[in-house]
Amino acid sequence: MKILVVEDDRETASYLAKGLCESGYTVDRSGDGREGLYLATSGGYGALVVDRMLPSMDGLALIGALRAANIRTPALILSALGSVDDRVKGLRAGGDDYLVKPFAFSELLARIEALLRRGAAAPATTGLKLADLELDLLTRNVKRAGKSLDLLPREFQILEYLLRNSGHVVTRTMLLEHVWDYHFDPQTNVIDVHVSRLRQKIDKGFERPLLHTVRGAGYCLRASE
Repeated sequence: MKILVVEDDRETASYLAKGLCESGYTVDRSGDGREGLYLATSGGYGALVVDRMLPSMDGLALIGALRAANIRTPALILSALGSVDDRVKGLRAGGDDYLVKPFAFSELLARIEALLRRGAAAPATTGLKLADLELDLLTRNVKRAGKSLDLLPREFQILEYLLRNSGHVVTRTMLLEHVWDYHFDPQTNVIDVHVSRLRQKIDKGFERPLLHTVRGAGYCLRASE
């Protein structure tokens, strides 16, 4: 069983890796949030041990990004922040457990074992699909009718959000908040431009359009007119 430890303090990371290896686990390490996210999305890990305060991307953002991609690998958050509010925030961000530093390794090991038992029967969903359109969250490949589509990162984000809400109208405000992280209207046509380019890639040349404009409301990804 492989475990990913994302911890920027070298002494703590070495202590964790040594103890986990001695307990029979294979351990990968990262001291950087973004690198940790990249490793975690590669799959193959039974559990994650994630420090809350990390360079490049903090631990809560890392776990939140995994959960947004529907990657459910059990995650134990480590943090020196131990108030009730801090623990609640960590669990609501997608963490499965929260352990306050300093900690006893025996307790950490017991918590990891509990997470592994809990997640053993719940394999993560790594893809989204509508009709003949498929999106792989791990490889970031998109195909329609078996044909690979070359999407830019922002187009991929838009399509992912539309697929997660397929059959429902997605407004421009929803796209601004979830794809651009804007909580205001920049008064530009940036969304229309990106959606138009996405439509060209996923619908052009195929018999049945999937991406529909709902006049005065937004967009809807659906298989029927």
